[in-house]
Parts: sequence; C-alpha cells; structure tokens
Amino acid sequence: MSGTSRRRFLSGVSAAVAAAAVWPLLTPGRARALDRALAASAARAVRIDGTTLEQVATPLGDGAYKRLTAGPGWPLVVRAELAGAASGRDDRRTGLTSFVQFTDLHLTDTESPVRFEYLARYIDSAHRPHEALTVRGASSLVERVNQVRQGPYTGLPFGFVMATGDNTDNHERIELDWYLTVMSGGRVSPNSGALDRYEGVQNSGSAQYWNPESAFQDAYKAKGLPQIPGFLGGAIRPFDAPGLSVPWYTTVGNHDDSIEGSLPDLGLLNDLYTGSRKLEGCDDATAARLADAVLHDPGQAVLLLSELLVGGGAIRTVTPDERRHPFTPAEFAKAHLNPAYTGAGPAGHGFTADAAGSGRLYYTFDLAPGVLGVSLDTTNRAGFADGSLGTAQLTWLESVLRAHSGHWYDTDGHVVRGGSDSRLVVVFSHHTSGTMGNLLPDPYRPFEGRHGGAELVTLLQRFPNVVAWVNGHTHANQIIPHGHSVPERAFWEINTASHVDYPHHARIIEIADNRDGTLSLFTTLVESAAPYRTDFADTSDPGLAALYRELAYNDPYATPAARIGSAADHNTELLLAKPSA
Repeated sequence: MSGTSRRRFLSGVSAAVAAAAVWPLLTPGRARALDRALAASAARAVRIDGTTLEQVATPLGDGAYKRLTAGPGWPLVVRAELAGAASGRDDRRTGLTSFVQFTDLHLTDTESPVRFEYLARYIDSAHRPHEALTVRGASSLVERVNQVRQGPYTGLPFGFVMATGDNTDNHERIELDWYLTVMSGGRVSPNSGALDRYEGVQNSGSAQYWNPESAFQDAYKAKGLPQIPGFLGGAIRPFDAPGLSVPWYTTVGNHDDSIEGSLPDLGLLNDLYTGSRKLEGCDDATAARLADAVLHDPGQAVLLLSELLVGGGAIRTVTPDERRHPFTPAEFAKAHLNPAYTGAGPAGHGFTADAAGSGRLYYTFDLAPGVLGVSLDTTNRAGFADGSLGTAQLTWLESVLRAHSGHWYDTDGHVVRGGSDSRLVVVFSHHTSGTMGNLLPDPYRPFEGRHGGAELVTLLQRFPNVVAWVNGHTHANQIIPHGHSVPERAFWEINTASHVDYPHHARIIEIADNRDGTLSLFTTLVESAAPYRTDFADTSDPGLAALYRELAYNDPYATPAARIGSAADHNTELLLAKPSA
C-alpha cells in the first residue's frame, strides 16, 4: 500500500462533533454506537478526509424548506454475502487499484426549446429547481476528487475517473462542450441563446415554476423555496473549471443519445432544438397525455411535441442557438478526441478514431496492472429510458472476456481453459441489470437482436475474473450481490446515485487482494467540495454550488430518501472469492 500505514486511529472528537450537529435525530445510545462505528471504520483506513466516512450533508429543521449542515459520516459496512471475512486481512492486504465513478451528471441546457419542464408534476425529472446549476455542481465534484486524491483503504492514488453515462441531459452539442470542459478544465459559460441574459422557465412568471429572483409567489415558494436575488445571473456567469487532475473515461447513457433520455431522435426535431420557439406550458389534459406518451409511446410523444411547438401551448420566443443541435453517437466520440478536451488524458477518453467513424461506443482499457476495464453501450435508440445490448456488442464482450481469462465456464457449466492472459475485469455501463429490459429493435440496426440484464448477468458469471459491474441510471445507491453456487463465479453490481438528484454522490472504488483467497472491493461515497451551509445572499461560485445541493434536497417533486440507499449501499467492504488460476 505504497508504504503508508494501514492504521489510522480516530480520537473520536471529529465524529462526536459531527454527531452533535444532528443530536436531535439520534438517541444518546445510537449516537455513541455511531461514534464507535465511525472510529472503527477510520481505524482501518489510511485517510478518510473529504469522504462520507468523515461527514455527510444532513437536513436540519422542521420547516417545509430544510437547510443542510455537516452531519456525522457513514461507517464502513462489511458485506460477506459472497465470501467470508477472515480476520487479519487488513495486515495482509495489497491494493490493486483505486478509481472514482461519476454518474448521471445531467449537465443541462435549461434554456433549450426542446424540454418538458411543464411535465414535472407527472415526471419528476422533467424539471428541477436547481438544474440551472448542474455545470457548477459537477465542477465542484471535480474539485472534491482533486482534493481527496487517493483511496481511503488502500492509500493508492486514483488511477482515473469513469463517468457512467447521462453526462448530458438532452444530447445537445453545447451540453457536451460543458461536460468535456468540466472534466478537462477551462473557461465555461453555462448559458445558451442570448449571451447577456437567462431565457428559461425560471423567469417566466408562471406559477408552476420556481422564479428565484422574483418575489412572485409561485408553487415552489409555496413549498418553502426561497427568493434568491441574483440567482439566475450567477447561474449563467462564466467561470473557470479546474478539470480533473487524473485521467478520465466516458461511458454513454440514454440522455446522451436521445431526446430527454426517452424519445428516439430521428432528426425530426433538430430545427426545434436550434430555433426560437420554447414551449413553457400547456393545458393539464395535454400535459397528461404527453407525459403518458413519453413514458409509454415515444414515437407518439415526438409527434405530439412537434404539434405543441408549432402552436398548441404557451410559447416563448428565445434566442436561436445552433450549439443546441443534437449530436450523434459518432459526433459524441469525435468530440472526446478533440485535443482541446484532452485534459489529464487519455486522448479520446476511451474513444478512438474508429468510434468517431462508426459510432460504436463500447471499448476496453487498461484499468490497472492486471485489471481490465470494459465500457459498454447499453442505450437503445428506439426510445424509452431503459436499455439493452445489441447482439454484436454481446458477442464482442464474450470474445473480450475469453481473451483475458485463464479459464471460464461454458453454458453447460464446464470449465474451459484458454485466453492470452488472465486479468481481473471491471465492467462499466450506464444501465443496471434491472433496467435493461428494453428489447425494442434499434431503428438504426432494425434486424439486430437485443439482450437484457438477466442475460448479461448470466454471461458475466461464466467468467470468474469479472469482479464488479459498475453502473448508474437509477439515481439511487444500491449494491447487489450476484451470487453463484460456484463461489468464484459471483460478482458485485455497484450502482451509484446521480449528481443531479440529491444526494449528489460519486463513489471511490478500490480493489485489494487479501492474500487469503479473497478480494475486497471498498466503495466510499463522496460529495462535492461545496460548503454544506448556504447563504441566500451568496451567489459566488462556492455559494452557488452549495445551493445546488440544498435546492436538490428540497425539490418538491423528488424523493431523496428513496435515492440515498441503505447503509449497506454506502461505504462498504465487499468480499469476493479470488478467482483460481
């Protein structure tokens, strides 16, 4: 572990101070138990600073609008469903790799004409009161990773960051530019259309939206959201993004290749994207009909949206902007190859010139010595939010796993030996095993079969060197053990909450060899570098990043508790049988 002591004993003072901040929520006995658990978790670590092992954003107060403060951290939970936890492993352990997962950043052009804010009461993701700050929030998360720098349990420096999809919200070129600039560093202007003013629903004067700069009593203020003078001006103000100090890679998500992540983009709405007509409202019956179509009939939703924008609702004239043009999969890959976005590398961030030519967005990369990374494209351009794999990609994946496995199991359970090398494998995708049931034919490959999550799990379990499948999409923290009667055929699925809906988490993942026939996968959640406390008069960059988190917690259409997950989905040690040679 690079010569760094594995033991770090906590005095208990910092945990006690954090616990005191939320004392009303904890009985004395529970607070003491939490303090002991935090101390034990820190004693096993090299360094916990800047992670949720140290402190976590915690709500205060009984009012409709909750302020956030720094509360006690979340202790490490040992999960031994797939392998036993032998004593003394901390002293035997050798770290293999340490990296960070970002997911579901949803960098959002809130002024775009092709958005569904008026459906928020039916679809909570259609509009978020904090979404004008997505770019600043993501940059603050980058700052946190640059500060933490290493895995808390192995002490290994981060090898890379992987963003597992929905990096943009509406697959616009300008959103992609913001994402690439946030990740690589540089000057970013989170504004489209008019350069000198905001042109979105949050200064519409409509009661169905939060109008932050106005004293107007809208539906959001009725639920406790404050008036914040200067909020929108601050939100569109240019700023300098530091960019990641470590290499980074990108996995594609459904919001990166379809209209609002749900509707097939066949080019029918391109002129509306870049035009001057923005729909800011429609009657309740039409809104309900469109919301139902978005969820159940994407093709019908595209047609209905076209009709509304031609003249069926409250239309606002905005400044046209060609930068809002949707990008194709090939253009997505090509943009990553632009030298202006190389940042800390690698060139292309996983994508190659071949990907830019073909639009094939799945690839492998050297995750660490002896560890292979595989990034999948689980999107389905037929529409709907959920995904699947095409036959060509599934076949490719099996060939990759065979090439890098000393042995595997055939479909009848017999051992097969071969492969040019034998490496541990970590698979990355946007969708989870439970959200890959969208088997509609891809309109761009209509004769290719599609394959769901259960089939992918079965394939991965045939290869003992697959240790983890890391994904996003659900905006919730959840860690799933995929067990097997043959212990070496088990693996962990690690799903992390988004950075657009609260709790705004990223996840550190470390892999270590315990030298006792088991591996440990440590997962540690991190929050952005934004201050926990907010000031409604502070529209500085840190002040806005803090508001981003607090407003997300108070989104009246969101359900933060459902997305935070349980203790077993937060900071964990996941035990796994080490595959045999």
